Amino acid sequence: MELKQNRVRIIDGLRGFSLIGILMANMLIFQYGIWGSQEMDLYALPDYEMTAYKLVKIFVEGSFMPIFTFMFGFGMIKMQQSLAAKGLRQKRYLTRRFLMLIGLGFLHSYFLWEGDILGFYGMMGFFLLLFMNRKPKTLLIWGIVLLCLISLMGFTPEDPNDPAGITDPARMEAYVVKTMTVYGTGTYEEIVHHRSSEDPLGLPEYMMIALLLIAPLMSAPMFLGMYAAKRRWFEKPEEERTSYLRNMLIFLPAGLLLKALHAFLPGTWLSGVGELSGGTILAIGYIFAFVWFFSKSTESTWLPRFQAVGKLSLTNYLLQTVICTTIFYGYGLGWFGKIGVLAGCGLAIVIYVGQLFASPLYLKRFRYGPVERLLRMWTNFSISGKTKQRPEKPISA
Repeated sequence: MELKQNRVRIIDGLRGFSLIGILMANMLIFQYGIWGSQEMDLYALPDYEMTAYKLVKIFVEGSFMPIFTFMFGFGMIKMQQSLAAKGLRQKRYLTRRFLMLIGLGFLHSYFLWEGDILGFYGMMGFFLLLFMNRKPKTLLIWGIVLLCLISLMGFTPEDPNDPAGITDPARMEAYVVKTMTVYGTGTYEEIVHHRSSEDPLGLPEYMMIALLLIAPLMSAPMFLGMYAAKRRWFEKPEEERTSYLRNMLIFLPAGLLLKALHAFLPGTWLSGVGELSGGTILAIGYIFAFVWFFSKSTESTWLPRFQAVGKLSLTNYLLQTVICTTIFYGYGLGWFGKIGVLAGCGLAIVIYVGQLFASPLYLKRFRYGPVERLLRMWTNFSISGKTKQRPEKPISA
């Protein structure tokens, strides 16, 4: 029982740990826009801010969301196993869960913020159902293949003037400049209208369809998470510390090296590949580092805090949006594009530390977060949010 409880703490802790990096990376989008965060030259930041921006790109952006994505695949298999043990129809419950995520993602992206990831998880969940009963080796192969395929997209040209590129530099600049004004000073209605009606890419319909078709390529961490769950990773963290340390020492430097290529050698053919593959590889390194660090002691005072944030991950994720849009958008404090990358990182840490201390206090009174409660009620078709044990068939004489 103690080993099981420590495993659960590690898993929930990992999910909670990922939210600090997700918030820090999203802080660029909150204060510069989803497209403006990739066009930082238009903000004329000083050198020290650009240095901070590069460090965020290397150590944070694209390397904490894959942890959350990994845990999505991991949690899906654990939920399947739990439903199977109760004799319930696994695909029926998972389908309802994914539909709810798509609905939450739509509401989140339309009414609050364009950087939503929940809708993507819901859509990819249906794709993962095709592989739910596959062997661990099959899931690992698919994860590696998808990671290699998405990495090959790094060969696409980075030069905006390249005719093979998909963006029009003038159109993108006009969009970012307009976003600065609308998001920084606009009303809630003006910001929603800008977000839903302006198109910075101007792509034809067939290109949009193509982008949707390649979305499954981004699900490599989910396959790796499913593989990890089936191979019973983190079952005995105290006994597996040596392997965690070994893997950490392999994946951390490899991921950092690959991501550094994009920051310090932009425009080279390796930089794009390094950025896309390095994010997931570094995320795996972070996973092993976290588990190694906290597996050495079951009495850590910080692991329960990460665990509490992880148990309320959906609520905390959406709460981060509410807080940050209120701070940066015109209907709130209007700090959009004003405080800088360094101050944004500091603000992210302050918000996350608040969640580290508030989440355990909340869980002393309530078992689930409000969003988690709604998701469980819909998934299980139960007011209490609990699954119902399928009654056993009577044995005929």
